[in-house]
Amino acid sequence: MLKIKNLFITTLFLSPQLFFAQYTDVINSNRPGETMSAYAVGKSVIQGEIGVYGIKEKHDLLDYDASGFGTDLTVRYGAFMEKLEFILDLQYQMENFDTPYTSYKKNNFRQTVLGAKYLIYDPYHNYEKTANIYSYKANHSFNWHQLIPAVSVFAGANFVGADNPYSFSPQSSISPKVVLITQNLFGDGKWVFVTNFIADYITTDYPSYGYVLTLTHGFNNKWSGFIENQGYKSDFYSDAILRGGAAYLLNSNMQIDASISTNFKNTPSVLYGGVGFSWRYDGWYKEKQEMTFKKDKKAKNKDAEENIDYQEKERKRKAKYE
Repeated sequence: MLKIKNLFITTLFLSPQLFFAQYTDVINSNRPGETMSAYAVGKSVIQGEIGVYGIKEKHDLLDYDASGFGTDLTVRYGAFMEKLEFILDLQYQMENFDTPYTSYKKNNFRQTVLGAKYLIYDPYHNYEKTANIYSYKANHSFNWHQLIPAVSVFAGANFVGADNPYSFSPQSSISPKVVLITQNLFGDGKWVFVTNFIADYITTDYPSYGYVLTLTHGFNNKWSGFIENQGYKSDFYSDAILRGGAAYLLNSNMQIDASISTNFKNTPSVLYGGVGFSWRYDGWYKEKQEMTFKKDKKAKNKDAEENIDYQEKERKRKAKYE
């Protein structure tokens, strides 16, 4: 009995430590949708997400047609802690406008945002779904814990240069942007539902408020698809966008994607589609994880040996008086 007990204690101390982490085995990209996920990329992980898109607009009241293309780049970096991620979001767009009287071009940075995202609450931290060996129904019934979302908040700033045609003002400005993010996992992670509630350009004369709702489904280990609804409203412009697309996992650190978007009005009507690529470098994270594991394993080996020595001394002490 004593040998079995010692073996159990040794196994317990030598088992790898399970710790809370944002890092996932495969890349977790925000593309091709417009929502931010609640989870960070992982401490010391750097990730880039880039895309190109074409756009076509037609405004019935103002009687203009516009067409062009743009590119967007998001750089994400996990620093200081697992829950924290720094984000740089850039979008540059070029358009040609044609009216019955004139034609002109417009090109500049449509968006320049720098900020940080922090995970406030993770429902799966210290949570483990246990199997009920006596009930098939209990093991296959709906897991109500899935209704509890992960919650994050993003806080950053918009940087707008002077004479930017996409700006509400000809003057340069810096204004806050805040996003409340929730994320639910359904069906053992095959379905992911993400919401973003956004307050943008808060201190300007034209603050904008909006939302983005994204439902993603993983068809297999390589393919996933999504559908998304985005709405925003300000005194300058309001719209609702329906978006859909798919992503393909090239390997654990690379993903390609494609999407198409449209709205439901003619002031203006909007249609655009694009393709993108996401890549991450996680070498620093793996090295740190390996070093931590080796350090913990060494310490636990020492603890296990000391515990076994103690058990052996206790056995000899008891035998002495028997």
